[in-house]
Amino acid sequence: MSSTALNTTGRWEAQRSFDQLGRPLRDVTFTVVDLETTGGSAAGGSMITEIGAVKVRGGEVLGEFQTLVNPHSEIPAFIAVLTGITNAMVAASPPIESALPAFLEFAQGTVLVAHNAPFDVGFLKHFATEQGREWPRFEVVDTAKLARRVITRDDAPNCKLSSLATLFGASTTPNHRALSDARATVDVLHGLMERLGGLGVQTLEELQGFSARVSTAQRRKRHLAEPLPHAPGVYLFRDAQQRVLYIGTSRDLRTRVRSYFTASETRSRMGEMINLADQVEAIECATTLEAQIRELRLIAEHKPRYNRRSRFPEKMHFIKITREPWPRLSMVRRVLDDDADYLGPFSSKRVAERSLTALHEAFPIRQCTERLSRAASRSACALGEMGRCLSPCDGSVTESAYAELVQRVADAVHRSPDEVIEAISERMLRLAAEERYEEAGVHRDRLAAFLRAASRTQRLSGLSGCAELVATRRDDDGRWSVHVVRHGRLAAAGRIPPGADARLYVDQLRASAETVLPGPGPVPAASAEESELILRWLESDGIRLVDVDGSWVCPLGGATRHLAVHDAVEQSRRDLVPFDERRSLTPVHRPAR
Repeated sequence: MSSTALNTTGRWEAQRSFDQLGRPLRDVTFTVVDLETTGGSAAGGSMITEIGAVKVRGGEVLGEFQTLVNPHSEIPAFIAVLTGITNAMVAASPPIESALPAFLEFAQGTVLVAHNAPFDVGFLKHFATEQGREWPRFEVVDTAKLARRVITRDDAPNCKLSSLATLFGASTTPNHRALSDARATVDVLHGLMERLGGLGVQTLEELQGFSARVSTAQRRKRHLAEPLPHAPGVYLFRDAQQRVLYIGTSRDLRTRVRSYFTASETRSRMGEMINLADQVEAIECATTLEAQIRELRLIAEHKPRYNRRSRFPEKMHFIKITREPWPRLSMVRRVLDDDADYLGPFSSKRVAERSLTALHEAFPIRQCTERLSRAASRSACALGEMGRCLSPCDGSVTESAYAELVQRVADAVHRSPDEVIEAISERMLRLAAEERYEEAGVHRDRLAAFLRAASRTQRLSGLSGCAELVATRRDDDGRWSVHVVRHGRLAAAGRIPPGADARLYVDQLRASAETVLPGPGPVPAASAEESELILRWLESDGIRLVDVDGSWVCPLGGATRHLAVHDAVEQSRRDLVPFDERRSLTPVHRPAR
């Protein structure tokens, strides 16, 4: 119920009810929860292994909840390394059928808080459904989502829990154990609430709706979208000097560009960009894939200041098995047409170094950088004395034996990574048995980096080796999209008109397609990102190959088949939304009471 009151200007205005005013944050009871699981997807069979929760109100801890959970299945070695939770630890623990009701009773009547809440709450909802339990209508606050609206890159490198815990001086260090991570999240929640308090956020409703604010200046420019078509393509925001500010792509150009002027666009960087924008240029494309690839090429050409990804496709790293009497592994910036074996490309030198270290751990190939003659000329180095190098420098190995080792390295890169997996997995398990989980995690990251690189190398090499590949797929409206790919580069795209002769249309499209020369060695004649987009389209459902000039193959025992576990581990811990999806914050000045 509302009433009226006299304000400081002498005018009568409606006095808001408690419901309209919202619930003050100091009066809200929060249950901050964190889970440890056997994988990244409850629907895919992953199980909960630990629940940790802290109940707080007004900055005071009211209670804590912690239990290990018996998943009744083996905990994968990688998960055990990540969390430190082993099969032996959970053997006598209650099952989820007992643990979940106990947690729900603990959290009853509170607001749930989690870092990357869709993950934790999604698991809890899944098992509630499995048990036939009605899920309580919890309100949920996601500290990761809040952080992306508050924290800048000057504050922290990213919005992971560990980074935010350091930023806010959390009393507990996150260590992938549920209760410790929940305690750290409590401190992060309080740190975020303190910052938001200075920006006028005082109630739970204001906290939950904070990211939906859009400036009047953004709304005022809605007219820039009106001339654009409802068609797939690429859009370019330009300033008054015709400089490209931002490039994007959409299935519906007008609808997407309009969203930049409404509440659906909340990124602070985009608000800044809209303030500078003077016009929007649209390039219609025949297909969605063509639009995505045109976007990549235009970003690489213009390097717009408000695009964060894909601006520098030329900044790549590769690992090369050198062509010399005693080959070694070398990190290089470009591929030569020298018949050497290459692993990559890597967009990050750090990831390339992880992959290089993984190969050195698995194979005793030499690591010195100088060129060696075929004849032994000096004594063995420390690595040779430790058995980590065959030391051709002192004549400890024959040319044929060393050549066999080099071939095994090449096989791991291009055909089967099993030797690398076995070597590093054995090291990880040994470290885990000694409870040296952090060191084991370093080796896990190296193995994952190598497997992703090997998978990319194998997939891109197969595509780049095809002089031409023509494929089609029926779209939702019944028409057929056609793409002509030459040496891994999109050479032409189109959609067969209704009633047209399909074969004649494809032949004409091929005749008008771009001439593409092969790239050096295994590298496609396009950026790796472009070829990856093409591969994802070719590997999607409903694709029909019209013609292939060459052999489009990928090894059956290659690296791709080993990525599922590594991808699940990474997906379960990383942020669900890119770091740059944040908002700039303008303090709200309230009059003194």
